[in-house]
Amino acid sequence: MKQKKSKTIYKKQDNMVGYLMLAPWLVGFIGMWLIPAVISLYYSFTDFNLLNTPKIIGFANYIRVFTEDESFIQALKVTFLYVLILVPLRLAFALFVAMLLNKKHVGLGLYRTLYYVPSIIGGSIAVSVVWKQIFGNKGVVMTLLSVFGIHQTTSLLGNPKTALSVIILMGVWQFGSSMLIFLSALKQIPFALYESAMVDGAKPAYTFVKITLPMLTPTIFFNLILQIINGFRVFTESYVITDGGPLDSTLSYVLYLYRRAFTYFDMGYSCALAWILVAIIAVFTVIIFKSQKSWVYYESEEG
Repeated sequence: MKQKKSKTIYKKQDNMVGYLMLAPWLVGFIGMWLIPAVISLYYSFTDFNLLNTPKIIGFANYIRVFTEDESFIQALKVTFLYVLILVPLRLAFALFVAMLLNKKHVGLGLYRTLYYVPSIIGGSIAVSVVWKQIFGNKGVVMTLLSVFGIHQTTSLLGNPKTALSVIILMGVWQFGSSMLIFLSALKQIPFALYESAMVDGAKPAYTFVKITLPMLTPTIFFNLILQIINGFRVFTESYVITDGGPLDSTLSYVLYLYRRAFTYFDMGYSCALAWILVAIIAVFTVIIFKSQKSWVYYESEEG
């Protein structure tokens, strides 16, 4: 009996320590995410402009989004196009660099650090301002084009056909986090697989397709989820570099949501937009999770 009581007391103390260690995250989750999310959901069903008392109007905000708001459609198109182009390019480039850094080179640690730096500072206001100057009317890009005899009166950022490509290029430049994840996964692939392939006379392209890619599919799946979520949340680049212009060609969804909330003070409507974005991201996440059985290889499921 004494042993059972001591075990019970030990388990309770152990659980208390666990809850104590979890407390900072739990307080942050409840205070900084859960409560604001519930409040936002409530406001999405109200007419609220930050000055008046919220007035419940049911699904009117959601109906208005899908039936009256042309800017919503434009922001959705821009964001979908951004994600569709950015995610494959960023993942492909991250994997390419990771494979280069997976080989033995002098100063390899320095190279890894340098390649990761853009991901640390890439989404900052300061870098976005620098990026705007580089591709602006008097920037480096326009100067180089004129040196090679290509004279243009409008910069890449001022042209509706090319402005979004600059934003996408900046997004691809921030490939460091995905690269490190790929690099870690590459080191987990057993070298014996490559040795067997070399003995059989397999070429590098064959080993990449038949060994590297299948073994990396769980990591590709993980990176794909993260990058799609981050892609839909793009804001700083569109806001600082182009402010959604020209002609709303770079108007991202989150930037439009921000405008509705803090430019037009239509807080109830912006909350509805936010929850629509949550639903869109959730749908894409579920689809990718459902599809993993057909293309993601887990070594533990073999046989």
